[in-house]
Amino acid sequence: MTNPDTGVLMPEAGVAGSGSASGRPEQAGGISEAGRPRPGQAGPVDAPNRPKHKKPRKRRRGRKVFARTESTAGVAAVLAAEAAPQPLPAQQPILPARPARRSDLPVFAALDLGTNNCRLLVAVPGRPGQFRVIDAFSRIVRLGEGLSASGRLSEAAMERAVGALRICAEKLRSRDIAGARLIATEACRSAANGHAFIDRVRRETGIALEIIDRKTEARLAVSGCGSLVEQGTDGVVLFDIGGGSSEIALIDIRGHRSPRLSNHIVAWTSLPVGVVSLAERFGGHDVTRESFAAMVGHVAELLAGFAGRGRLDPLMGGRFHLLGTSGTVTTLAGVHLGLERYDRRRVDGLWMDSASVDAMTEKMLGWSFQERVSNNCIGADRADLVLAGCAILQAIREVWPADRLRVADRGLREGILTELMNDHGVWRRHAQRGARPGARA
Repeated sequence: MTNPDTGVLMPEAGVAGSGSASGRPEQAGGISEAGRPRPGQAGPVDAPNRPKHKKPRKRRRGRKVFARTESTAGVAAVLAAEAAPQPLPAQQPILPARPARRSDLPVFAALDLGTNNCRLLVAVPGRPGQFRVIDAFSRIVRLGEGLSASGRLSEAAMERAVGALRICAEKLRSRDIAGARLIATEACRSAANGHAFIDRVRRETGIALEIIDRKTEARLAVSGCGSLVEQGTDGVVLFDIGGGSSEIALIDIRGHRSPRLSNHIVAWTSLPVGVVSLAERFGGHDVTRESFAAMVGHVAELLAGFAGRGRLDPLMGGRFHLLGTSGTVTTLAGVHLGLERYDRRRVDGLWMDSASVDAMTEKMLGWSFQERVSNNCIGADRADLVLAGCAILQAIREVWPADRLRVADRGLREGILTELMNDHGVWRRHAQRGARPGARA
């Protein structure tokens, strides 16, 4: 049976894991082999043979106190047995901790299965327009690997994605979800076997994925980044560089600004190119300046066909900026900050000027593949993709030059959560009651 709120098939009742009721392995006689005393030596079970003038001390304040005549080996065995983590029963999922307080808050979930990543967010509403994340999951699955050449999702790629989605399904089943949206994007849209894969996911994980169109994807990206558009801004070009496609939205916010930033989109496009498909076409392992220029030129040709590209031209040079949401821009920001380990708190919302973006692109172009792998903000998972992303970014910057770029470590999932909570009226309802959902007591 499918849960109408989550889109996840619920298991039938009465299925139990194997093993004992407690889930702990049974031991003969209730004592481990390591705890058995050697012949002629007193141990923890030898109390009846102890001299009468040596009585076991009583326990005080909950401490473990043993008789003076117990062997060191016996005591160590008991302590080790108590300290060792006990195995879970078979088939018992490890459930995320539920919030200890404010259990009355509705829980919402958003899942985004893209060409490169599988991501899940679970959140409760906070102050109006905000929410608090209570669980999250992200894994690089490269579902679109080889898709540009074959037109199909490969068996290995589908296995990786299904494995990640099984984890997401357990997380969703462990909570009382008020509303959820579980989406798939370009890889499933364009693959010849994309719909067959969606059916497989439903059978094997219980998750009912929705393949969204490109216009919806662009709108959700905008909805997820609304709070990062600077006050007083007249125009923004927001872009989301994905694995198989790149969405671009032109936003005019002169005059009255609606709470929903997506209401201000005046033009949008979805380019059929992303970091995975571009790297597979031009090469992502050893990128020369010539191959990088070829990637930029290819994206520029696609942008030339965007009829609405000039809608913000009157605003250029004024109160205008770029807003990027993707692994490309967050990686650039991490390298720019010189982070030893990627830190979302320092990256999300960061401003980079045009010269800094140029410098970081030039720096990574000068690195070998191994040098990119060794950088903690790039790593092995992105080393062959990051320069393809930089090429897409460069083509965007040439069409819409801006002095500043704002980095967003957020996107479709946050857009889904924002729209779900708006549609359920949770912020309006709490505002009418004078409450602050998600606020700490």
